[in-house]
Amino acid sequence: MNTTPTGHEIRLTSRPQGLPLPGDFELVEVDLPEPAAGEVFVENTWMSVDPYMRGRMDDVESYMPPFTIGSALEGSAIGLVTASRDESLPVGTVVSHFAGWRSHAVLRREGVIAVNTDLARSQDYLGVLGTTGLTAYVALKEIAPVSQGDVVFISAAAGAVGSIAGQLAHIEGAAKVIGSVRSETKAEQIRRDFGFDAALDYTAGDLTGQLRAAAPEGIDVYLDLVGGDHLDTALDVLNEHGRIALIGAISGYNSPTPISGPPDFFRVYAKRLSLRGMLISDHLSVFDEYIPQATAWLTEGSLRAESTVIDGLDQAPKAFLSLFDGTNIGKMLVRL
Repeated sequence: MNTTPTGHEIRLTSRPQGLPLPGDFELVEVDLPEPAAGEVFVENTWMSVDPYMRGRMDDVESYMPPFTIGSALEGSAIGLVTASRDESLPVGTVVSHFAGWRSHAVLRREGVIAVNTDLARSQDYLGVLGTTGLTAYVALKEIAPVSQGDVVFISAAAGAVGSIAGQLAHIEGAAKVIGSVRSETKAEQIRRDFGFDAALDYTAGDLTGQLRAAAPEGIDVYLDLVGGDHLDTALDVLNEHGRIALIGAISGYNSPTPISGPPDFFRVYAKRLSLRGMLISDHLSVFDEYIPQATAWLTEGSLRAESTVIDGLDQAPKAFLSLFDGTNIGKMLVRL
């Protein structure tokens, strides 16, 4: 009789063509090894799904290697140490790591970070206190820094990064914060829940006209999470010496052909704009500065964390696909 403990993992079965389909994923039962010296056995409790993972499903060279067909996907997760062969991580320690998309993981000490659940909920370390929140913070502090009195425009403003960035922009002194979303319902929600001064429903058309009406004085900072027409609109409305943080381009992630860029790039030269791309992996050292600040803002109520939660590892593909139809508000999480 086989007494080896088993768990489950989600594997990629094929490379998606366009928008991924449920059949591109499979749930597989696997045997679980015992931890060796210097390793811990982690039972995952929360995992993150993020838009950038779509790029890793293609077999192309990028800043992260592509996922392997027939192997488990990976991503940020929170778990509980249930067996340990490392004295610095005793049983009961809550840790963050990068072995998500599975129920359990055996990890070396250098692959996990203990998190302080006295400061915040464990799942917050995947969102507002994780790389999501850090991305918004670094974008507004360093990549496209906000000055007192600036007008800030944020695309995908109801999403994980955008909803936090809108609040941080006000904390940094922005006079007006404008967000773009995909429905009037979401527009109302980001005004009410995240303090945006104006919200644009891009599905209503004439995004440039909407932005000019919301910011007749022009905009000074743009956080680009969408690319495509949103970037083109921002170039039109940005004031001289405006700043753009290029964070993501979700509008093109599922396109079988490259999305065209702005047709008139001379606006960048004429307005002396600054455009800077960012990968949060270059800025992880800022966590030491960010987490104490963010926990203080959470405690005093000037920063609010919102998430959309889907239960069950088997529902992780559904949660991931929901990122591309506008289902989520704030951070999309899977509770295991």
